This record gives sequence, C-alpha cells and structure tokens, in this order.
Amino acid sequence: MLRRLVAGLAAIVLVVEAAVLALVHFVLGRTTANQSMSIAGSDPDVMSKATYAMGAGMGAFLVLCAVLAAVTALRDRSPGRFGRAVLIGAAVTHGVLGILCVVLVNWAAFATMMLILCLLVLTLTSYAARPARPGGSGGEGGAGGDTPPLPPPPPFGEIKPTSP
Repeated sequence: MLRRLVAGLAAIVLVVEAAVLALVHFVLGRTTANQSMSIAGSDPDVMSKATYAMGAGMGAFLVLCAVLAAVTALRDRSPGRFGRAVLIGAAVTHGVLGILCVVLVNWAAFATMMLILCLLVLTLTSYAARPARPGGSGGEGGAGGDTPPLPPPPPFGEIKPTSP
C-alpha cells in the first residue's frame, strides 16, 4: 500500500515539476526574444527557440517519468527494464541538480530536489526486481529444470559463532 502511494505521489510531483520547468523556459525564451539578448554574438532567435525546445524536452522527459511512475503505482508491479533505466536517469539528474541548487539557488530548491530524488529512489527500491525462481521451467533454454532446489535455511537455534 505504501509503495503505491509513493509511486503515485512521485507521478504527481513529476507532472507539477514538468509544468513549472516548461513555464520557466517559456518565460526565459520570451524574455530573450523580446530583449534581443545574445551571448558572444549568438543569434537571439536561435537562443529563444533553443530555450523553448529545452523546456519542451525537459517537460516531456518528466511527463514520461510521471507516466512510468503512475503505471507502476496502478499495476503495483516493478517497471520494466526501460522504465527502470528512465527513472534511474531521472534520479541521477535530480541528484546533480540538487547539488547545483545549493550553489546557485538556495537551500529550499535543494530540499525540493532532494524530495523528488527521495520519491524516485523509494519508487525504484520498493518495486525491486524479483529474482528468478531456482526451479523455473526448462523450456527457456539453459539449465532451468536441472538446478537442484536450494536447501532450507537453518533454524535460529543452530546459529554458530564465526570465531573459535
């Protein structure tokens, strides 16, 4: 129940973050175009369009992450290989942006980035990939049915010290 709540909350937060980042990039692109700003002689039109494209790209990536987190919450299953890779990429990105927020913005922005990072990491770790069963079907190739079952763990009364 808790892991579904965390994944759903991560999806909501990622959608809000995508909207905020798209809005910030729209305002920055508009400001660049209106003031004919350029850096080292760059074309202001190219700079404003690149800012719009960056905002759209970041927004789309975060919406993709939100959709993956929402699907994970609805199905109550671990995301696939592609989904895990995308969510791990988003978590790493939020970690790096959190470090930059401390230096360039303020501690509140850092706390926000770390909150999102925690939601992503909790989503990934609570839906950890399940290991394959040792006595799986033999039709998948390999030694599926040939491996002997694992011995049962010893009871708690038989724990022995490791030192002599």
